[in-house]
Amino acid sequence: MAELSTDAYWRAPPIARTVATATFGLSVAVYTGLLDGGLFMYDHRLVLWIPPQLWRLVTCFLITLPNLGILFDTFHMYIYMSRLERGHPRLSRREDFVWYLIFICGTILILNHLSGFDFGLLTQALILAMAYTVTQEQRGQTTNYMFINIPSQLVPFAMMAINLFFPGGIGMVLLQLHGLVAAHLYLFLTKIWPEIGGGRNWLETPAFITTLVNGVTPAPPRPAVGARAPGTAFGQSSGASRGPLPDSWRTRGPGHRLG
Repeated sequence: MAELSTDAYWRAPPIARTVATATFGLSVAVYTGLLDGGLFMYDHRLVLWIPPQLWRLVTCFLITLPNLGILFDTFHMYIYMSRLERGHPRLSRREDFVWYLIFICGTILILNHLSGFDFGLLTQALILAMAYTVTQEQRGQTTNYMFINIPSQLVPFAMMAINLFFPGGIGMVLLQLHGLVAAHLYLFLTKIWPEIGGGRNWLETPAFITTLVNGVTPAPPRPAVGARAPGTAFGQSSGASRGPLPDSWRTRGPGHRLG
């Protein structure tokens, strides 16, 4: 059983696997008191400090909500990230997915600064952004969310709405809105504007990202002619789907702000 679990872990998409592992490990360390969470939260003053604490630009996306949030948020992080890494039509190359994450996280950080909310932890915004990107490609399918069948593309909005029933829900929704705006901006610039507006794709993956990613990890081999590419079966649908989440993981409890 341990060998099977280890094998499944290493067969998981590498970026999703690494980020989910880092998220779980860092969150456990923070909430058990092994590490000071204040060292990893976003603070623009400390990012611009001399010397700059640049790690905060990354770690603020890697700390979950407390208690059961550690499990739920890590699971959602992995599920949506792995689906983007494996089967999204506009993220077919690993460097495209890396560029997507850079754009989404960067946009969330900018919106967080411009809005004046200065949220210290931005994990929920990233999860919702990825959920939006995944489900917008599932139009025509349905998802059973909280025992109600809804169009799959409405799942991110349902994720925000459910928070309103819990204490501090308005603040959580405002945070998630940052991710929604970032993800829709990505959708507009890479799909809506080029395909409907007749413009160019303004978010083509830069050459230096391709060089950097392929220098760290070799590009996946191209499938032989006539062969099915890995993961192509993922996006197929008969028009009705259970959606992106298993039934047992579709509900979540109230969120609590760190500290």
